[in-house]
Amino acid sequence: MKLIFSPIVLTMALACNNTQQTQQMTYKTTGSIERIDPALDAIIDIGTTAEIIAEGYEWSEGPLWVESEQMLLFSDVPTNTVYKWTEKNGAKIYLRPSGYTGSAPSNSKEPGSNGLLLDGQGNLVLCQHGNRQLARMDAPLNQPEATFVALADNYDGKRFNSPNDAVYNGAGELFFTDPPYGLPLQNDEDPTKEIAYNGVYKIDTDGKVVLLTDSITRPNGIALFPGEQKMLVASSDPNAANWYLLEVGDTQTTPTLFYSATNERDGLKGLPDGLKINKNGTVFASGPGGIWIFNRNGKVLGKIKLDEATSNVALSDDEKTLYVTNDGYVLRIKLL
Repeated sequence: MKLIFSPIVLTMALACNNTQQTQQMTYKTTGSIERIDPALDAIIDIGTTAEIIAEGYEWSEGPLWVESEQMLLFSDVPTNTVYKWTEKNGAKIYLRPSGYTGSAPSNSKEPGSNGLLLDGQGNLVLCQHGNRQLARMDAPLNQPEATFVALADNYDGKRFNSPNDAVYNGAGELFFTDPPYGLPLQNDEDPTKEIAYNGVYKIDTDGKVVLLTDSITRPNGIALFPGEQKMLVASSDPNAANWYLLEVGDTQTTPTLFYSATNERDGLKGLPDGLKINKNGTVFASGPGGIWIFNRNGKVLGKIKLDEATSNVALSDDEKTLYVTNDGYVLRIKLL
């Protein structure tokens, strides 16, 4: 990665022996902002760069800001590990194993957890590639243990491929995507694949699994727009590098195109992957070349340009900070 050494210095006052000491923390920065529409001026400052707050991972994914613990959780999918980052202590192992808990060695290249989220009771929920299920960690956030309760692991008696990303609505229903990336061959020809398609599903509050669509070739990131009547789903298919809209309901629905980046990929790393939508309907979506920022109507407002492939993003509770998993790096970006 090309690093731009324009350090941002953070000052923290630490009480020690009844005196105030000042600790200087310096982060390397990277990236740049491409401004496409004036509306971006209200979202991110000109000249903003991304702080590299952690690095050294095989493929970082699933960032989740946990306000109650002032920590960022994120998956390193190939190493079957969830890490915890805090301002004070940096990044440390939080949970291992995270996505595959079998006794035999996994033959998957990406056996770990992917998307992470909290349920309505503040429990950690994981999209588990290796276990091929949505699961709740059966332990408090501040005392993590690799014990899990399955929320769903099959549709019509057939095992999921590898649940990838998920989102809850206000009613407690869980929506998720199920591409094949956690399978040994990571494709539709994998002999362990039991479902012919790669679906988008909903888990009702009674645990019933409902198929919402089977027509997105590589469903990946997923988020709900304000009002929770529509959701946005990323397709990480190189031949259909698109974002799709889905109506939220109880039956199958036909996706409509939100935006296509299929013809805007040349020379850029990454595909449509993880995404988040803020309370104003602004979309922050990983895609070719970094983070794409859309308004709710699919207009590109700007991009956060990054050298390495970007997998996913998370917003802080106040929506003033964007966290980004960027291949081997984890980044932090200040918003307005």
